[in-house]
Amino acid sequence: MNKKDELPSIIPIFPLSNFIIFPNTTVPLNIFEPRYIDMIDDSMKSHRMIGMIQPKKSGKLKKPDLYNVGCVGKITSFNETDDGRYLIIINGVNRFNIEEEIETGKLYRSCKVSYQNYFEDLDNKVEQIEISELDKIFNDLKSLFEKKGFMVDWSNLKKQDFSNTLNTLSMASPFSLEEKQILLETKDLSTRKLRLEEILKTYTLDEFSNKTLQ
Repeated sequence: MNKKDELPSIIPIFPLSNFIIFPNTTVPLNIFEPRYIDMIDDSMKSHRMIGMIQPKKSGKLKKPDLYNVGCVGKITSFNETDDGRYLIIINGVNRFNIEEEIETGKLYRSCKVSYQNYFEDLDNKVEQIEISELDKIFNDLKSLFEKKGFMVDWSNLKKQDFSNTLNTLSMASPFSLEEKQILLETKDLSTRKLRLEEILKTYTLDEFSNKTLQ
C-alpha cells in the first residue's frame, strides 16, 4: 500500500500550546486528562495516530481556535501508570492542513485533514546543507537557552544528522507559539534554517537593545 493511502483523513486532535513536532522526530507525552485518555484509547484501537497542533489565543477557553497546520504522529510506545496516566511516545509522520472540524460526540476534537501540501514529508529525502552552517545557530541558541534556563545535551544533539538537529532545535527552542508555527509551516529544511536564523536575530537584537538601554 502507498504510504499516502495509510494516512487517515479524519484524525483526533491534541491541541498543545508551544509544542510542535516534525516528521521523523520522536517525543514523549504524559497523558492525564480524561478526554485525552479517551482519545488515546480510541486511537490505539485503530490507526494509532493523533494530530498534534497548536491552539491560538482566540476562541473559547475550552475550545480555542486552532492553527491550520499541524503534524500527525503515530504512537510507537504505550505504558499505563499505576495512577491511570498514559506515558506514550509518538513519532512524527506527516504535516497536514485542517479542512474542517468534525462533530463526533467525543470529549476530544477531531478534524478532517489534507496532507497534500506536505507529501514530501514521506520522501525521507536528505537535504544537503553543510553542518558548518549550523555553527552560528548552535552558538546563538546555546546562549538563548542558557538565558532562559533550558538544559540541552548539545554533544548528543550534534551527533544527529542536520535535518533532525535543526528540527529538534526548532521544537525545543524557547520561542513563542507564533514563531514555532512559522518554523512548522516552512516547506523545506533550507527555508526552516533561514526562518530560524531570522527569529534568533530578533532575540539577539532585543538583548542588545536591553543592554544599550541600561
